[in-house]
Amino acid sequence: MTFLLMSFVSFFSFPETEISNGMMHLRVYLPDPETGYYRGTRFDWSGLIPGIEYDGHTFSGQWFEKYDPIRHDAVMGPVEAFSPLGYKEAGTGGKFVKIGVGTLIKKDSGSYSPYRYYEISNPGIWKVKIKSGQVVFSHTLIDSTYSYEYKKTIQLKAGKPVMEIDHQLKNTGKNLIETEVYDHNFFLIDNQKISAQCFIRFPFNVTEKKEGQGLGELASIRGKEIVINRSFLKTEQAYTRLEGFQPVAKDYDIQIENLHTGAGVRISADQPMSKLIFWACSTIFCPEPYIQLKINPGETVKWKISYKFYTCHIQP
Repeated sequence: MTFLLMSFVSFFSFPETEISNGMMHLRVYLPDPETGYYRGTRFDWSGLIPGIEYDGHTFSGQWFEKYDPIRHDAVMGPVEAFSPLGYKEAGTGGKFVKIGVGTLIKKDSGSYSPYRYYEISNPGIWKVKIKSGQVVFSHTLIDSTYSYEYKKTIQLKAGKPVMEIDHQLKNTGKNLIETEVYDHNFFLIDNQKISAQCFIRFPFNVTEKKEGQGLGELASIRGKEIVINRSFLKTEQAYTRLEGFQPVAKDYDIQIENLHTGAGVRISADQPMSKLIFWACSTIFCPEPYIQLKINPGETVKWKISYKFYTCHIQP
């Protein structure tokens, strides 16, 4: 049974584009500090993908009920977030940086929270180039503490059901950039709520290092898999830290499947994971792999994440 999430978002128009390779079709929101779909301060503004279609299946969509452009998680698709730069050093009213967002103002002496909105004092400069089968985002920030040139390319491989996201981050400032970036992987498969037909598979035996609510009775670890035990109530969530992987790129290899509809996505990268989180609510379940970045002034780092979409056996 499908479900429908209603909100006022359908009455507004946001900057977006569409790309295709003949096999896959994407809708991609474009960053804009005035009219962009997402203007929050948690996630990188580039790479919000509200529509992913392949072989009659959909893999993204609005999984949350209430929309607000500055809401911390009003995002869809394989969105990414960087840990803040300079937050601890900044005094109340001082400035810190979030890559892919800009320079933000520290509200008070409390700890940084990704769930809060921080006033943006400098959104940087965004540029977008749309080519055949790809969208290229460029974000330039010039700041007194941290400056950078960030480039993200979303590309559909010719003749394959594969989406690649290439990243390039150059440190153009005077201070070391040391941060973690993670992909939240908000994949909503065929607009279905999660159920016992949903699971995540890793190439290693998974163990839980409990954080937050933990898995509880809602989900279980079964060797190399996380399985959903039952449908979640609207107010229920699971959140925990996962271990068992080695610091090698081959362990960054994750499969998400919905056997009720027979569709899945395989996620891999050319960098090792530094941390792995699992989060789920009633509408979506997400493996969240982190990558550690350390960039000296003048240096550039690159990394790539690949997504292969496929169909699989349907389980009644």
